[in-house]
Amino acid sequence: MGSQLGSAGLMLVNTLINIYLFLLMLRFLLQASRADYYNPLSQSVVKVTQPVVKPLQGFLRPVGRFDLATLGAGFIIKAISIIAIMQLAIGVMPPIGGIAIASLAALASAILKIYFFALIAMIILSWVAPQASHPGALLIFQLVEPIMAPVRKVIPPLGMIDLSPIIVFIAINLIDGIVVGSLTRAAGISGALVGL
Repeated sequence: MGSQLGSAGLMLVNTLINIYLFLLMLRFLLQASRADYYNPLSQSVVKVTQPVVKPLQGFLRPVGRFDLATLGAGFIIKAISIIAIMQLAIGVMPPIGGIAIASLAALASAILKIYFFALIAMIILSWVAPQASHPGALLIFQLVEPIMAPVRKVIPPLGMIDLSPIIVFIAINLIDGIVVGSLTRAAGISGALVGL
């Protein structure tokens, strides 16, 4: 009974860490897509993630639109959480290479999930409130536009029907299955520890 409670507690901790990782990757993507920094939701994400990103900003400088300090913070938090949970759960220190690969897989998984959910929200908004001016709606459109624009150039809308989200969904699922799946298997660490 005690070990079941212990493992449930570790899974809860893992889930909370994954939610925080999700927020870090959301911050990374909002900066990469040049979403409105002064949007109240952007400000909330920055405020929540700033304590772990700030120490790295001194030496991990942004490269173009990509904030390496945010990526680094996510990588470090995930790596530490994998080590801690595996130590507490089975008393084993996983190989450093496995931890690094699993942490990369977790970052990729979080990014793909953000795009997946943002696309669903964008599709629903385009049906129910295409001219929405809510800060959340504006942020979603700003977030997904950089990945939708190149697809729309290749597959323009057919009248009122835009097929580009379907193509992007397929691409997300393929990348998730092939890349994240391969990284998780290569890490040799439980998939439950890697993603949400």
